[in-house]
Amino acid sequence: MIRSERSGLYNRRGLPVAREGYAFILGSAFVTGIVALLGLYVTALFFLAVTLFVCFFFRDPERVTPDKEGAVVSPADGKVVDIRVLQENDFAAEKMLKISIFMSIFNVHVNRIPDNGRVSNVIYCPGKFFPANLDKASKDNERNAVSLEISRGRKLIVVQVAGVIARRIICKIGEGDRLRRGERFGMICFGSRLDVYLPPDTVPAVSVGDKVLAGTSILGCLA
Repeated sequence: MIRSERSGLYNRRGLPVAREGYAFILGSAFVTGIVALLGLYVTALFFLAVTLFVCFFFRDPERVTPDKEGAVVSPADGKVVDIRVLQENDFAAEKMLKISIFMSIFNVHVNRIPDNGRVSNVIYCPGKFFPANLDKASKDNERNAVSLEISRGRKLIVVQVAGVIARRIICKIGEGDRLRRGERFGMICFGSRLDVYLPPDTVPAVSVGDKVLAGTSILGCLA
């Protein structure tokens, strides 16, 4: 079991479950056991199914991250729902390319760093809990933005966006941390969205509707 001192997340070879899920899994398993001891077997089967689903949700598989020069990888598993160039956003005044990824409850929810760099700041914004597949979620929902200084003085921003079910954003990094492309840095519990803001001259490697994998799929290449 290899621990990343920067992120506080673990790389497990024998137990591919995120540590953040232990409390949920143990709690659900405990309820299942109590209900079974009371002889309520149909109810116990229901809670057993819930426990298995929670284990499935918090799975944390290993990923092979491409080492292609200038590549920016996806920070999340899910579906690309938006690609557009914005003149500014809530976290930067300059023009940037935005790529949004929607994660359903069936996707792996461990988030990974898109590119090598240094964390310049982490900004948490309280907000609402609209469905994460809606455009207004990027501005109105609870968010956590990680700004990363990457090569040649450029900036990259990853924004974790809570959804209608997701009510807990986990981010294990802070200002000054130096991170590697594909490194785990946090997760969002139970369905959510990630917005990635890239330099405007980034060449997209995905299209709206594409399915991507965190740490593996290339979102674009820096010019």
